[in-house]
Amino acid sequence: MMWLLRTFFLATVFSCTCGSARDLQQIPISITKPEGKTVLINCHVSSPDFSNIFIHWYQKKANAAPKRFAYMFSSKSVCTLTVSKVKQQDSATYYCASWDPQYKVFGSGTKLIVSGKFSPPANSEILQKKHEDQIVYVCLIEKFYPEVIRVTWIKDGEEVTDNVVKGDTWQSTEEDEYSIASWLTVPAESEDKKYYCKYEHEEENILLETQVSETVLPLIAYRSKSL
Repeated sequence: MMWLLRTFFLATVFSCTCGSARDLQQIPISITKPEGKTVLINCHVSSPDFSNIFIHWYQKKANAAPKRFAYMFSSKSVCTLTVSKVKQQDSATYYCASWDPQYKVFGSGTKLIVSGKFSPPANSEILQKKHEDQIVYVCLIEKFYPEVIRVTWIKDGEEVTDNVVKGDTWQSTEEDEYSIASWLTVPAESEDKKYYCKYEHEEENILLETQVSETVLPLIAYRSKSL
């Protein structure tokens, strides 16, 4: 009886309209809303190669194992989870998933933060330092909330993973604002090539572009531009 009551409760709070998938993408990586608001969490299908499958939803809270709490059968290309009138206990990371006898695929997750506070990055820039036969680019993003952020380096439209070091976020002020840095090292002869630091924070999707300087300075800062 308790299990039936819990199932009924979840069905009234969470609902989803779903689709078919093999590759599942969850954008944005986090959503911040105050209590009482309704939140939509999307699971995007990047390569639909079949239809009419189940999309499962998992809730992962801090220091706890993921729990499956909802699923639906449909044939659309996007699965949207609706969390009505959010409360503090809804704060968690939500994962969509799909599987059959051959495949088991999970989305990257969307973290729901139930809070009235939100701050986009106050500053974002690329710092450049040339050292002998190498150039080190530092992508610095400062004073944002929540702390959930994704930082990648891009060259010719493709993600760069070699010689990249990503730091952890750190709390930069007493007001729960965070900062992060990511380093890219390239050969000095690549100075005329375009590299971009891309960061995703809530609904923001920003590119920072490296520049060529005729005069090699100890430290050069470049500002951001929106996609």
